Amino acid sequence: MSKARLNLNIDDDLMEFVKTFAAENRTTVTDVVTQYFLSLKRRSVSDATSLILSDPAFKEAMEESLDKLRGGKAEWHSFDDVFGKQ
Repeated sequence: MSKARLNLNIDDDLMEFVKTFAAENRTTVTDVVTQYFLSLKRRSVSDATSLILSDPAFKEAMEESLDKLRGGKAEWHSFDDVFGKQ
């Protein structure tokens, strides 16, 4: 998929927040912005993904996962550990 460059001008405080948010979530500012735009796109075309993302159980599971990742308590497994040798 081809990519295009987008230049944005935003408030300094907001930029610092986005940088911090991205670092805390082990992602990039580009990925944060891309996910936001994808979210807008999904809402505008009534994508079924929004139903999954709005499910309280899914939200809770995602928050628990983020807490484990941020706190360094996540257990990492290899592909073979999870899916068995192929």
